[in-house]
Amino acid sequence: MKRYEAVVFDWDGTVMDSTHSIVEAIQSACADLDLPVPGASEASWVIGLSLESALYRCVPTLTAEKLPFFLERYRFHFLRRDPEIRLFDGIVDLLEVLRARQVVLGVATGKSRVGLDRVLGTMRLQGHFHTTRCADESFSKPHPAMLLEIMDELGLSPGQVLMVGDTSHDIQMAASAGVDSMAVTYGAHDERTLLEAQPTVMVSSVREMQAWMLERV
Repeated sequence: MKRYEAVVFDWDGTVMDSTHSIVEAIQSACADLDLPVPGASEASWVIGLSLESALYRCVPTLTAEKLPFFLERYRFHFLRRDPEIRLFDGIVDLLEVLRARQVVLGVATGKSRVGLDRVLGTMRLQGHFHTTRCADESFSKPHPAMLLEIMDELGLSPGQVLMVGDTSHDIQMAASAGVDSMAVTYGAHDERTLLEAQPTVMVSSVREMQAWMLERV
């Protein structure tokens, strides 16, 4: 059985139950600027990408001139929901068990550096991760750069790493980096979309995630 020395997590929809808040913030910002409001499935598909990349996909009529105003409204609506957003049940316990087993932990996320640092501080999780990468300091998913940079920083080979995410973007990023992947079905992308991306394994809960991981780290 293969053994992993490091696990890299996506954030939104994987560690934190923020999918609905992101979708509603995109939709509300569109309404504020009189732009066509995307459906929930279209808005959720772009979760995990950098925000700018995501918007050009789900809000194709958004112009460069309007982008700063859209970002301001998006952040307003997202932060208004921020106090209600929680980590998925069992995630903190899993992180602590993995750390106790000397597993290297990382984050590769479409969030901005400011956004990730803020939520890590709020949730008191700064000390749980050995390194993190954000879309505004690297290439956006599904480009493999974030994973490649993490492996280079920590001296890891692809065979030692497992990427965990809730979108096909995460799975495609892992494949491009030569890394095994775990897809979780409780986040932004549906099971069929995740299966088409061909993850190494797919789980439906944090409990299943933990059971699979702890046999392989």
